[in-house]
Amino acid sequence: MQAISVRQPWAFAIARGGKTVYNHVLPTAYRGPLLIHASMRVDLGSCDSPLIRSAGWDPRDPLATLGAVIALAELADVCTAALHGERCGCGPWAEPARCHWRLAEVRALPRPIVALGRVDPWVPPPSLVTEVHAMLATAALRHSR
Repeated sequence: MQAISVRQPWAFAIARGGKTVYNHVLPTAYRGPLLIHASMRVDLGSCDSPLIRSAGWDPRDPLATLGAVIALAELADVCTAALHGERCGCGPWAEPARCHWRLAEVRALPRPIVALGRVDPWVPPPSLVTEVHAMLATAALRHSR
């Protein structure tokens, strides 16, 4: 499993608001589970963005926290068309001249898990992965009752 640290409110938009594209300067060969970590940095200028507002941005929401894992997603594909100046169909969240990491099956965690992140994609410690899986399993059990 890998993880990415994403500035708020973009991390929130992934966890709660249907943002299915993570913009990165480089592609990756990795496909599979990807933890979404809300970094300690905030992109204050984007808090009033129409996309962020449409995602339901609420700084009081627990998933608007900083310095914590807030979701689990699948990295399904990476589109590099925009990196080469070509058009792509990655949607409104996709930035020009960036690789678009396409996220699927995003599951917000019931509560944030405090963790240290990194600037580049990183491998989370096994204890963090175990905690995420346990939390999601418990939430699924509660939901099925």
